[in-house]
Amino acid sequence: MLVKDLLENQKTTFSFEFFPPKEDAAADRLLKTISNLMPLSPSYVSVTYGAGGTTRDLTHDLVVRIKKQTNISVVSHLTCVGSSRTEMHSILEKYQEAGIQNILALRGDPPKDQKDYVEPADGFAYAADLVSYIKKHFPEMCVGVAGFPEGHPATPNRLQEINFLKEKIDAGADYIVTQLFFDNRDFYDYCERCELAGIHVPNIAVIMPVSTKSGLIRTAELAGGARIPARLLKAVFRAENDDYVEKVGTHWATEQVRDLLDHDVRGIQFFTLNSSQATLEIYDSLGVRDSTQLR
Repeated sequence: MLVKDLLENQKTTFSFEFFPPKEDAAADRLLKTISNLMPLSPSYVSVTYGAGGTTRDLTHDLVVRIKKQTNISVVSHLTCVGSSRTEMHSILEKYQEAGIQNILALRGDPPKDQKDYVEPADGFAYAADLVSYIKKHFPEMCVGVAGFPEGHPATPNRLQEINFLKEKIDAGADYIVTQLFFDNRDFYDYCERCELAGIHVPNIAVIMPVSTKSGLIRTAELAGGARIPARLLKAVFRAENDDYVEKVGTHWATEQVRDLLDHDVRGIQFFTLNSSQATLEIYDSLGVRDSTQLR
């Protein structure tokens, strides 16, 4: 099912995000994680894409495998960095043949080892270009794009940043998936700015439970400088060890989700880090058996 139809028919969608493992053992663990989470009845699941398309084949294989084994709707991330239009067309054809109809179109980051990276002459400079291409050549596909509640790290001008987001929507994007955030006030302010800019497609909020002190620091770096609220920092650094950090992170994420539901958010996506424990505990803390009780 297309994500845009799920958003239309469900008050709130609930989805889980995974990344493609590079080793067989990790892949087996991930499939077990997915199996553990399926009883929660997610609206769909999402699979990420490595910088510069470094996990392209792994992402494709995992997306197809999930669809075949679970029959659940799957979203594949797709970055335009490093890909020509011919290569991208071939990738999209493979997804279409496999029955994958949902794409998250991203610009992506160049590979870290390519300091002098140059975009292919026949490639896509921006995510809006990729959105437009998909809508033109694969009009039956549903396309999501990224939004940044705390601002895009490469665009310090927040007004210009929203203008860039509007370009992706005008190119045909059906919905927005946010960068992860730890303070819901940033999300609500961002949603208001979207409305002011004439952006009316649904925003899906991404929540990630903190599990370790080092992971919190690493997340801030990977998220392009995600803002860590002082109260969360205090709680994490008070924790005796990472077992207690995980409890703190799960509690914090649960309260974020509870508040988002109270504000009738259109969608919530859990950044699982390929583990089921925190997500299962959040549902338990909310007092629900599965997503159908929250939709």
